[in-house]
Amino acid sequence: MKSLRRDAVLMALVAVTVTGLVLFALFEGDPHRQSQVFWCAQVPMDAALAYGAWRLRALVPHYRRFWTAIAFAGSSFTVGDGFQAGYVLLHPATASPTGTAVQSAFFIVGMLSNVLACLLFPHGLRSARERLVFWLDATTVLVGGGAMAWVFAVYPVTAPADRVTASITAALVVVGAFAATKAALVPRPPMARIAAWPMVAAPVVQGLVAFLPGPFQAQDRSYVFMVLLLPSLLIAIGPRIQEGVVRADGPTPAVKRKPYSLLPYGMIAVTFAVFLISLPDGVSTRFWGATTGVVVITALVAARQLIAFQDNVRLIRRLDVALDHLTDQEVLLREQASTDGLTGLANRTHFTDRLQQHLDAGRSPSVLLIDLDDFKTVNDTMGHAAGDALLVEVAERLRATVRADDLVSRLGGDEFTILLPGTGPEDARRIADELQSALAGHTRASIGVAWARPGDEPATLLSNADIAMYEAKRRGKGTSVSFSDEMGARTAADAEIIRDLATAVDAGELTLVYQPIVSLDDLRMTGVEALIRWNHPTRGPVSPVEFIPLAERSGHIVAIGAWALREACRQVARWRADFPGARHLTVGVNVAGRQLRSPGFVDEVAAVLRDTGLPPGRLSIEVTETAVLDDEESSAALLGLRALGLRLALDDFGTAASSLGLLLTVPVTTLKLDRSFVESITTVGRQAAVANAVSQMATALDFSSVAEGIETEEQRELIRSLGYEYGQGYLFGRPLPPSEVVARLEALDGVVV
Repeated sequence: MKSLRRDAVLMALVAVTVTGLVLFALFEGDPHRQSQVFWCAQVPMDAALAYGAWRLRALVPHYRRFWTAIAFAGSSFTVGDGFQAGYVLLHPATASPTGTAVQSAFFIVGMLSNVLACLLFPHGLRSARERLVFWLDATTVLVGGGAMAWVFAVYPVTAPADRVTASITAALVVVGAFAATKAALVPRPPMARIAAWPMVAAPVVQGLVAFLPGPFQAQDRSYVFMVLLLPSLLIAIGPRIQEGVVRADGPTPAVKRKPYSLLPYGMIAVTFAVFLISLPDGVSTRFWGATTGVVVITALVAARQLIAFQDNVRLIRRLDVALDHLTDQEVLLREQASTDGLTGLANRTHFTDRLQQHLDAGRSPSVLLIDLDDFKTVNDTMGHAAGDALLVEVAERLRATVRADDLVSRLGGDEFTILLPGTGPEDARRIADELQSALAGHTRASIGVAWARPGDEPATLLSNADIAMYEAKRRGKGTSVSFSDEMGARTAADAEIIRDLATAVDAGELTLVYQPIVSLDDLRMTGVEALIRWNHPTRGPVSPVEFIPLAERSGHIVAIGAWALREACRQVARWRADFPGARHLTVGVNVAGRQLRSPGFVDEVAAVLRDTGLPPGRLSIEVTETAVLDDEESSAALLGLRALGLRLALDDFGTAASSLGLLLTVPVTTLKLDRSFVESITTVGRQAAVANAVSQMATALDFSSVAEGIETEEQRELIRSLGYEYGQGYLFGRPLPPSEVVARLEALDGVVV
């Protein structure tokens, strides 16, 4: 690691070591001075060990007990070696590398703390079998290390040694062996290898020094002191290196170990070597033969075992590859099951699961439901590829706008949802406004905002957001609306109306009334417009303004419209048969966009005309501009209706966005000027100008023209002067039940109109 090269503490430790080496060389031949330098150099290294371990204690909480024990050991070494340094400085004539009883006592306490640290840190072995294997391997290593310590330290092959020094040396060897065993065998050691091995090597080096012959035992050479000082440097730099690793890479990750360890086999070899070295002189040839046989057979069995291990490793690797492939497939299937294929967002299932988790945890999330306005127009006019590209772009903009913990998902079609964990109404509305700004320039969207309340389920929260989104569309689209209880109550009432509409036709609750259409010149009735009325069994009369939009949204308008068409044609055909003056009466029937797009609608109209006997020229199908705007299915249906000989009227003309373009694409025969242009026509100049323009277009295109909403004579006169042929409104009659229409027909007294 580059940062370790510039670490001030490490540089200071190296500086102390280099200074010691230089002084050892300068004081060559003066072991007392060299011993003083040796003990003075020990103190800062011991202090660095204690300081580094204490910092790691706070930095790596998982191994707090381990580093506490190491820090205590370093403190014990510092006290003992500090005492020894002061002692040799005050008594230079007695200075030597061998410590006094006080230093030895603190050293033994520190070593015991190190042993305790090795025992404390968790081995990460889960099963009893793993723990058994670990302790068998560890015991093998410890026995081998103990045998080597016994032969070379406690009872050396050569001259006997001081028993205290020998015991300390043996302890160093055993501690080093045990530390190496745990570092090699446990899956999650407390230190990275780059930091652990210097500390493991320190007691091993110090123990091996005791086994070296000649000058190393006399301790009167500079290189001997250099080797004696090296373990102190190794053990001091370990914690500092580990701190650098943790700060750079985080806590030490789990190490992937081999399914077997070579340490026990190495200790078998060491034990055999110790055994052979310790044999006395004059051993018989027979004993050497038996010993050689044992060694060779053990080596062959170990080699055979290692080959079997290698075969198992190769098999495990192949199994790992197969398992990784299966895991990848599982991950892919899981992602496919929870991800939208087009946008890469979460899908409905994933969104619902996450929402349920937040609700269960009581985190009070909010939900945004986003529906793109007029997305069908994009698909119809530019193609589905363009629609998909727009959805992908919208997904990216939503992802880029929300916060990191928010979940964006696509429910389907052009509907998106966003889960806002722990977000209240105000923040949710603010985020909705930010999304509106992010989507501006690409598309417009209606956004419903809802937030969780105690006891809410995912379906409830989504339903509330959906209600708010439809309210946003009702208010003009391109806006955001927050859910309220009033909306919920209104939606519940709407749902009840929609449910009742499903049976209204069969229950005979629907009726038709007919509003007269008259010639503006002589006020004779030339036609009627059939209008639906609903007399609810418990609510009473329900306004068409209330139930017609719900019927269109729910799809009930198809069945209701089919009934109205047949009933109107049947009624007018009967009037034609009963009253000569009704022979030229035309009936206008309103048809919704859903009806036009229904398969077989043209054939259905043809069948109605055939069954009722009404001539096609006496039926006028009235459609609004929005119902046929850029719609291929509707245009094809209108062409089919014209081919039957029907009349086609654009109802509420002038209120949609592309009225003039429709005059070139829709085969209409009549333009009906919307009532909004008539109500103030005598006082507002712009309305008169629009009405005049529509009349002129109708004349130029050879269309009939009808003005709706005429309520005063002044309006009638002005409309007639602008060139309109027919008028409709309360001035000429409100919508009438069939019996009152019959009275008007009778009043015609047989005159053909």
